[in-house]
Amino acid sequence: LNAGHYLPIAEAVARAALADLPAGTAASILDAGCGEGYYLRQLAAAATSAGQPLAVLGLDISKWATLAAAKQDPQPNLVVGSNANLPVLPGTLDRVLCLFGFPVYPEFARVLKPGGRLLQVDAGPNHLRELREIIYPTLKPQRTTEPLVPEGFTPLPGETVTFMLELNGTEQIADLLAMTPHLYRASAEGRAKSAMLAQISLAVEVRLTRFERVTCG
Repeated sequence: LNAGHYLPIAEAVARAALADLPAGTAASILDAGCGEGYYLRQLAAAATSAGQPLAVLGLDISKWATLAAAKQDPQPNLVVGSNANLPVLPGTLDRVLCLFGFPVYPEFARVLKPGGRLLQVDAGPNHLRELREIIYPTLKPQRTTEPLVPEGFTPLPGETVTFMLELNGTEQIADLLAMTPHLYRASAEGRAKSAMLAQISLAVEVRLTRFERVTCG
C-alpha cells in the first residue's frame, strides 16, 4: 500500500468521503477496519488539500495493525475494537468507511447521523484475477447481483475503480498476497506457485458502494 499501488482506490474513497460534507464544521469519520491506516492517511491528505477539517477515528480488531497505524501517523485517534460493537455514540458520524472489511450494518446505521453516508469497497469479479488463476485450481463463479440495500439506508450512485498493476520481484508479489484473504484460502501448492513468480501484471477491480442513512421516523 505505501508503495502507492492502490492509490487510485484511495483517491476514489477520499473524493466520495469528502463530497457534500457540511460546510464550516469538522466532519466526523470512522474507518471501520482501518488496518495499518493507509486509507485514513490518504483521506487526511486530501482533506488538508481541500481545506476540510476532519475528526477521524480508525478502528481495527487487530492490535498489531492498530499499533502499526499509530506508528506511521500519530494524528488520527485509533482504537482496537470490533465492528459488531463500535465505541461510538449514536448518530454522531458523518461518514463510515468499510474498505475490504466486514460490514455490520445495524452498527453503522446506529452511529451515523441522518444523512450520513456509508462508503464500502469490495473486490470486483476480476480483482487480481491473474494471481487467483495461478494459486487456485479453478475459480469460483462470481456473483453478479447488485448488493442488497441495508435496512436504514438508501442507495447512492457508486462507481467501479479499475486499473492495471505491474509487480516486479518476489517480495512485492508476496506482500500483495499477504494482505489479501487468498493467503489463507490458497493451498500450500498454490502459495508455492506464487512464491516462484518474479513478475506479474494484474487487473485491479473494486466496487465503491455508497449508502445514505435515512432520517429516523
